[in-house]
Amino acid sequence: MRTLGQDGPAVSVLGLGTAAVGRPGYLNLAHDEDIGTDHDVAAMESRAREVFDTAFDAGVRYFDTARSYGRAEQFLASWLADREVGFDDVTVGSKWGYRYTADWKVDVPTHEVKDHSLRHLDHQWAQSHGVLGERVDLYQIHSATTDSGVLSDRAVLDRLAALKDAGVLIGVTVSGADQRDLVYRAMDVDYDGGFLFATVQASWSLLEPSAGPALADAAHEGLGVIVKEALANGRLTDRGEAHLHPERWDALSVLADELDAGRDAVALSAACHRPWASVVLSGAATPEQVQSNVEALDVEWSDGLDRRLQGFAEDPGAYWTYRSKLPWT
Repeated sequence: MRTLGQDGPAVSVLGLGTAAVGRPGYLNLAHDEDIGTDHDVAAMESRAREVFDTAFDAGVRYFDTARSYGRAEQFLASWLADREVGFDDVTVGSKWGYRYTADWKVDVPTHEVKDHSLRHLDHQWAQSHGVLGERVDLYQIHSATTDSGVLSDRAVLDRLAALKDAGVLIGVTVSGADQRDLVYRAMDVDYDGGFLFATVQASWSLLEPSAGPALADAAHEGLGVIVKEALANGRLTDRGEAHLHPERWDALSVLADELDAGRDAVALSAACHRPWASVVLSGAATPEQVQSNVEALDVEWSDGLDRRLQGFAEDPGAYWTYRSKLPWT
């Protein structure tokens, strides 16, 4: 367990993201193999509950969801209630800023649409609060970008400040090749002489570690840091051979053999051992993936392993271009 920022709640080092279990389509490699062909809502919820149960039993105490993750908020809320999980037993983070548009389908041109307007914030907060109630401990801007201008929209920031005054932690998530700069821009947003945002969430992995220095600075200033996409949408798992340069695949495989762990556990362990990371999200879609991911906590990471992996990372621009071409499955 770690503290989510300077004064935040206690959270597990490994958290669970719910994007892969809340809707039929997602960006993870071979996601369609994980959820099968039965996309009935009841079947999807049953599988999600199995993932939640496995994660909770393994010690996961942070759950990350969003309005755009299909029915993930509803699945999580009903599971929390039915399992009688106490308010102090888990920390729940949700997000606003994307609208889910796939209508429970996979083969559609657009799965979600970004909208960082004040009107959309009010609409999605009412929805999230209506589903999860007081269980929303952390409310995050979903993928702030330079183009959306949300980090300079005074009306939006004032509304988030009002939620903060009401006792909700406010966070921001960032994506893309410029996410390092966006972390610093988020830290410039003032609230009553301090930071508006209590947390920042960014992609960090062995393939794309460029946000690391900014995340370290954020943690030094007392913000909680949540790491997403530590498995690079499945590229750093057993499914990733066709999506990695052969030298990178071989290097990851050698480490996995030496450490007697799965490739996913090695990649997640690298993220979990960043001294600035509060939570590293698993994007598991099956109980078996949860169990494999949790093995990361038993991997003995070291500075020597970091030195051996110098040169492993891809150019950030190339990484994000490749990611943008991954199919929803």
